[in-house]
Amino acid sequence: MALEKPSRQPASRKEAILSRREIEHMIAKGHTVFITSGRVIKADAWLRFHPGGDKAVKHMVGRDATDEVHALHSTQTLEYMTKYQIGRINGYWRNFLPPIQGGAFRTIDEAEEAGEEQRLQYAESSSSQGSSPLDSPLFDPVDQDESRRRKRHLNDDETSSISSTSTMELTPLEMSKNLSHMDVYTQEAIDLDLAKYPPLDAATQNVIVQKYRLLQQRIQAEGLYKCNYTAYLIEFCRYVLLLAMFLTFLHYGWYGTSGAFLGLTWHQLVFTVHDAGHMGITHDFQTDTVIGMLIADYIGGLSLGWWKRNHNVHHVVTNSPEHDPDIEHMPFFAISHRFLNSLRSTYYDRIMTYDTMAKYMIRYQHLLYYPILLLGRFNLYRLSWEFLIQGQGPRKGPARWHRWFEIAGHVFFWFWFGYLVLYKAIPTTGGRISFLLISHMITGPLHVQITLSHFAMSTADHGVDESFPQKMLRTTMDVDCPQWLDFVHGGLQFQAIHHLYPRIPRHNLRRTQKLVQEFCHEVEIPYALYGFVDGNKEVLGRLADVGRQAAILAECQKTIASQGNIAIH
Repeated sequence: MALEKPSRQPASRKEAILSRREIEHMIAKGHTVFITSGRVIKADAWLRFHPGGDKAVKHMVGRDATDEVHALHSTQTLEYMTKYQIGRINGYWRNFLPPIQGGAFRTIDEAEEAGEEQRLQYAESSSSQGSSPLDSPLFDPVDQDESRRRKRHLNDDETSSISSTSTMELTPLEMSKNLSHMDVYTQEAIDLDLAKYPPLDAATQNVIVQKYRLLQQRIQAEGLYKCNYTAYLIEFCRYVLLLAMFLTFLHYGWYGTSGAFLGLTWHQLVFTVHDAGHMGITHDFQTDTVIGMLIADYIGGLSLGWWKRNHNVHHVVTNSPEHDPDIEHMPFFAISHRFLNSLRSTYYDRIMTYDTMAKYMIRYQHLLYYPILLLGRFNLYRLSWEFLIQGQGPRKGPARWHRWFEIAGHVFFWFWFGYLVLYKAIPTTGGRISFLLISHMITGPLHVQITLSHFAMSTADHGVDESFPQKMLRTTMDVDCPQWLDFVHGGLQFQAIHHLYPRIPRHNLRRTQKLVQEFCHEVEIPYALYGFVDGNKEVLGRLADVGRQAAILAECQKTIASQGNIAIH
């Protein structure tokens, strides 16, 4: 990979043990530092070259990202990453909250000053009152992190201060005492998860991680990372057949039917793009990327680069309302009551305003779910153009040429689809509109499939102590279907397994499912598996529930306003 090489350090310096305080100092100075396999990686020089975008890396700062890094990267990339190693850690690492998620860091000097101030405060208070010592961020960093984690669960915008109610039992007086029912609802969601899933103590989570890594070795040994090219030959034949049907019906003037077959082609091709984006076909970054761009951009008019930037973040912070772009669909959808507080998206770097339109849409989102998803492809065009025009992808490094290759692909797409098909081949305005809408709405079930695996799952924040495998299984569901229907779902029905091991080719996911179920049984993590109909019911139920909360919030605010208590309102 043609990245700028960092200055090489002597082996002794790369193997030096770095303390928690030294690592925090570097992060406080603005450096991108994370841990993988015991190695401390300083990724400043690499960040702007990362083909998957900088956001995913920023969510790893201050964390032991071993499992996330290994899940998403090839062996070649893992080896290359060691060039950015600046030291090692010794023993267990307690994660920091990354700066992008609101974590606060101090330099060594700042920490010493704070420690000295605390010691002086303690000396004064103990001499006059005999009080117990204060926690020192310098001498008790683990205790400080625990305190910060508890405080975050109770006070900040991730888990509280949402002024609404889900029942009408709370009075304005209770609200004035900071007993917002949304705070209660948030805590109930966290408590429900804590009751269902293993505890978050270090010993329990470490056992889960070790067994997860053993399962990874077993999967590797059974050859489940090897691509089944025979299965892809069958896929290719299916694509050719669908394209032939699209062209045949277009030739004979059956424009609606022709559009339906084009939509089915796009629907099927997306599954191969997904595999290519995760290097699941040839396992070579550039080769799979070219395959993905040829299909996504040149045939489908969508940006693979945008998808990678978006999707990598989704895999790292799955179902986090502030951070996961795959669930940030305001003003159309809100799958958590926390969206009713106008959260700030760290991915889009803007406030997801709970405005007048959102207040209306969210109340009826369970009724609008399918109609909106039928038009979802048009929004993907917008996001793709925005990504390419603004140059949001890397402009140097191994992906430097991708932007221009993708722009050429979009020009080619709109030439063949917009000019040759819509304008030249279809003579009437009605025929063009029919073809356009049908071809795009046929892909609607794909958007249902994508949202199905996450919309009904937990969105609670469990802090920095939750392991990668437990978080993925808590926030993702699988969809049960007969094996002969696998080609319809394209591997997306195995999302929980895919989130644990993203680079496994989709044709091997069904075989992997049994191994993951054994793992879940052993570590006592619930494995969410629903039929397609039941999964849809779960999603609609979640949307309806948040819609009811939005309606009650509006009533509550109206009542408070009518009582003239502006401070509470």
